Amino acid sequence: MIAGVGHTAYGKLPGRSPTSMNVEAVRKALADARVEKDAVDALFVKYPTSGHVPMYGQVVAEALGVQPRIGGVWDQGGATNISMLSFAAMAISHGQCEVAVVTTADNPRTGTRQAYERAWGDDAPFGWFGTPAGYAMIARRHMEEFGTTHEQLGEIAVAARRHGATNPDAQLRAPITLEDFTQSRPVVDPFCRDDCCLISDGAAAIVVMSRERARQLGAPAPVPVLGFGQGQTSWEVAQRPTLTETAAAVSAHTAFAMAGIGPEQVDVAQLYDCFTITVLMTLEDYGFCRKGQGGPFVADGALQLGGALPTNTSGGLLSETGMPGMQLVLEGVRQMRGTSVNQVPGAQTCVVSNQGGIMHTHSTLVLGQE
Repeated sequence: MIAGVGHTAYGKLPGRSPTSMNVEAVRKALADARVEKDAVDALFVKYPTSGHVPMYGQVVAEALGVQPRIGGVWDQGGATNISMLSFAAMAISHGQCEVAVVTTADNPRTGTRQAYERAWGDDAPFGWFGTPAGYAMIARRHMEEFGTTHEQLGEIAVAARRHGATNPDAQLRAPITLEDFTQSRPVVDPFCRDDCCLISDGAAAIVVMSRERARQLGAPAPVPVLGFGQGQTSWEVAQRPTLTETAAAVSAHTAFAMAGIGPEQVDVAQLYDCFTITVLMTLEDYGFCRKGQGGPFVADGALQLGGALPTNTSGGLLSETGMPGMQLVLEGVRQMRGTSVNQVPGAQTCVVSNQGGIMHTHSTLVLGQE
């Protein structure tokens, strides 16, 4: 069960360290769960990409004033948060801990963007520099192989920005039209600015425990974790046998099988959207549509409220915050609690995706209702 959630403000937070933001988010998550910090016996921390801190899990534990039995720091890029949640759930189910905190924080907007600006692989001298170039190569291949258009990718950005515009916590509250999208400045072919996620400071945290422990501690609104899964590739983009299939398919198959449902039973989705192509390919690999049919699937507002599959209802990385993934888990929890500012009426199941690197790592979460 996810018994509590909490987050800081999102965007530009000068003077805030990842440690201080972790503490704030965890404090709010514990308050949401109505749990005292002395009950916490496990702490899972995402590695902050903006700076190396040795033994960072212990640094955060000391700042929180907790003595965890198990925990540490994990790094699977943007896939880390759901993966940490799954590790926490497995530890709880095997009696290794009872109350786990999972938290992430970073300050690349006001700190350093080195992790986002560095070269990937050995191809930077030839123009393949930084994360956008790798995703752009994947997007271009999808276009060539399946006829996907830039306007179809734009449907994803328009939906995210529409949802973010009504979210009071969103960093970017500016809706766009498809025409606005096509006219935004180019970044790397075929991407324009609105294909790309935000760069954000911020933190978010969750509290995980068993159903029995949640009842004992009086958590007011726990949300059941129905399933989770992971998938990974160790190949760099240029070495992959295909650019249009990802480990998301393995991750989703594992999570859906554990939950005992299929994609047709999902009411709302929170899909990692570092770039628009990521959402489109995740929809395909999760089985919401056939491979190559992501473009037609997202057309005509299918991802907006009232559409076939409302997606990223708080704005996602394209509008709410560029933080790597935990904010999507928080919005999934709000949808299952019925408290989202963009609530999907009658939603009973939610799937959440996280992804890291350039489609290197993937993790999937299925949430339900108590």
